[in-house]
Amino acid sequence: MKYFLIGFISSFFYLYSTYASTVDTVNVFSASMNKNIKSVVVKPDSYNRQQDQPVLYLLHGYSDRYDAWIKKVPSVKELSDLHDIIIVCPDGGFNSWYWDSPIDEKYQYETFVVKELVNWIDENYNTISSREGRAITGLSMGGHGGLYLAFRNQDLFGACGSMSGGVDIRPFPNNWDMSNYIGKQSENPDYWKEYTVMGLLHLLTPNRLKIIIDCGTNDFFYEVNERLHKELQYRNIPHDYITRPGGHTWEYWNNAIKYQMLFFSEYFKK
Repeated sequence: MKYFLIGFISSFFYLYSTYASTVDTVNVFSASMNKNIKSVVVKPDSYNRQQDQPVLYLLHGYSDRYDAWIKKVPSVKELSDLHDIIIVCPDGGFNSWYWDSPIDEKYQYETFVVKELVNWIDENYNTISSREGRAITGLSMGGHGGLYLAFRNQDLFGACGSMSGGVDIRPFPNNWDMSNYIGKQSENPDYWKEYTVMGLLHLLTPNRLKIIIDCGTNDFFYEVNERLHKELQYRNIPHDYITRPGGHTWEYWNNAIKYQMLFFSEYFKK
């Protein structure tokens, strides 16, 4: 019995130490929007060894905020530990789609994420501050943001992804108040092409970015993800593409993030 208890206690402390990541909530000043913006930073236990580590920027969806991932998928802390990756979850506003809005100067979220936040994280944490040590992904609106920001900033990100992403906004001209930030599609069709992932594929060259895309077959964004996948194939752009039964739900994303973290971990190791 004594040896059983010793073994049990040893196993308990092993499991506890295995997932010992820490979570910071930070305020980062955005000069482009003249305000402080919150972000969550998850540091793996291995961070305490003072070694530079890769960073995954993990974006939330429409109507959510910076702490959505950590509250609704607490396993991201375990995934940070498992893969030795710092995870940064910025606040992308209620419905910014991570654009620099051409018509509303208060919405400059591309500048915030790729310039102000990335620079602040690299200055304040032990990061691998190169594209080889930096990736970005997200869900829904954040899935659009993960691909949109990476395609436009390939000098910053070496890998990117999307989970249930709104990768082509053009079939949804009346949804999510997008016209407040890029105008009505009927009046500004060029913006609706320029500010969507499907309109940026000309920026890609084979093997420049590592790309992973995941969408459930019951998701209202499934068809636009299918079209993106086929267009990437046509353009000879290598990418991982995952579909399985599931909808636009946290249950789906709780599963999807595991595949994505493994994908990015393999990228960082190479």
